[in-house]
Amino acid sequence: MRDTSSSRTWTIFRTVTTLGRPLQALRETPKAMARPAVCARAWACVLLLAWVPAAWPKTLPQRQTLAPMLEQVLPAVVNIVTRTRVRVQAHPLLDDPFFRRFFDLPEPERESLSVGSGVIVDAKHGYIVTNHHVIDNADVITVTLRDQRRIQAKVVGTDPEADVAVLQIKAKDLKAIPLGDSDTLRVGDFVVAIGSPFGLGQTVTYGIVSALGRSGLGIEGYENFIQTDASINPGNSGGPLLTTDGMLVGINAAIVGPSGGNIGIGFAIPSNMVKAIMEQLIRHGEVRRGQLGVLIQDLTPELARAFGLKGTEGAVIARVLPGSAAEKAGIQQGDVVVEANGHPIRSGADLRNAIGLVRAGEPIRLEIVRDGRRKTIQARVGDPNRAKAAGEQLSPKLAGALLGPIPARHPLHGRVEGVAILEVKRGSPAWQAGLRAGDVIVSANRRPVARVSDLRKALHNTDTTSLLLHVLRGQEAFYVVIE
Repeated sequence: MRDTSSSRTWTIFRTVTTLGRPLQALRETPKAMARPAVCARAWACVLLLAWVPAAWPKTLPQRQTLAPMLEQVLPAVVNIVTRTRVRVQAHPLLDDPFFRRFFDLPEPERESLSVGSGVIVDAKHGYIVTNHHVIDNADVITVTLRDQRRIQAKVVGTDPEADVAVLQIKAKDLKAIPLGDSDTLRVGDFVVAIGSPFGLGQTVTYGIVSALGRSGLGIEGYENFIQTDASINPGNSGGPLLTTDGMLVGINAAIVGPSGGNIGIGFAIPSNMVKAIMEQLIRHGEVRRGQLGVLIQDLTPELARAFGLKGTEGAVIARVLPGSAAEKAGIQQGDVVVEANGHPIRSGADLRNAIGLVRAGEPIRLEIVRDGRRKTIQARVGDPNRAKAAGEQLSPKLAGALLGPIPARHPLHGRVEGVAILEVKRGSPAWQAGLRAGDVIVSANRRPVARVSDLRKALHNTDTTSLLLHVLRGQEAFYVVIE
């Protein structure tokens, strides 16, 4: 389509140029006034020149910009630098404490630096939200504000399962970004990401919400990511994802890229999940997740037809563990959960996240479909810490190991039943037997085990003095004999 306004301007320019010649003639010779044709053209030119400014648009379109919003939020975005002492691999002889003490050798360590971002969410108390992986194992955490003040921060609490951490600094004149409601986001909404990519300092990128509720990526134990094409690069981790009106709707956490750089696929933790975790970390210093005691799977079209359901949104209870909170509440195998605490459940990941945000001992309200009828069930999630046990409490041969339920972020979670080895002290009997953190014991003395109580019974109800453990480690399965 042709631009008619520009064509008119060009016509005016040509007319003015053409009619300008009689004016020049008038200045050069007064006798030209005697010529009627020249006089008429001259007066026409004068009138046209007087009309052009009046015909020109009085107001030009205003510039569209995010600058006013960014001026308000940028002071609340911080740069985080961590220093960590990393032990360096050395000759085995140098690891001998006697040898090191005899020759007065320093520890074989080096200092590692890491850069990330964070966002101030409470100016009064100096609370900063970032990712757990940004400050994991850090010895010193330094926060740099936009006005270049450098302040050492302390860790209030971290949640590795959801990759959220809360820091605190003591400083005056802080500004915070208000938390928004991430449940109101829609695919296509414009969002802004802020962080310090590659240590360049505060950088702003712009994009849209590409998808919601991303899970099953294997990045974290509890996944409900916002996907965005706003550029997120190394160093952006922990920075805010904002709406165009300056509300915090996510914490940038991860990217998908073949070389570690941005290709338009970035992920942020929703602000509603961050808020629930942050409140527990500030209040208790940790997140004590409850355990319902069920195995969950997605509601596929085939299962929906088998259950007589029209839609495919929901989570199927594949199994209810004996003695669990779910069994006590009356949840049955085959129930389809469609809502938890007022939030719709679309998949197994949604239900797992909903349970994971409930603190141990607190109630959870579930809407289920059973035999085609909708029903409400009130359950009180159990405390998984009660299901943990030190190895020496079960057998002296397992001393040094901490055993418990399979963690949510474990690759085998929901796929197998067993007892996970959560921690192992180096040099302990359990360590010397070959057990390592992350191992899953699925049977003991040829008896299957699903919980610590099962393992305790299997170890005590036997006439042999040795222990025969069937262990899963990654993709491997093997037996361990402990004499």
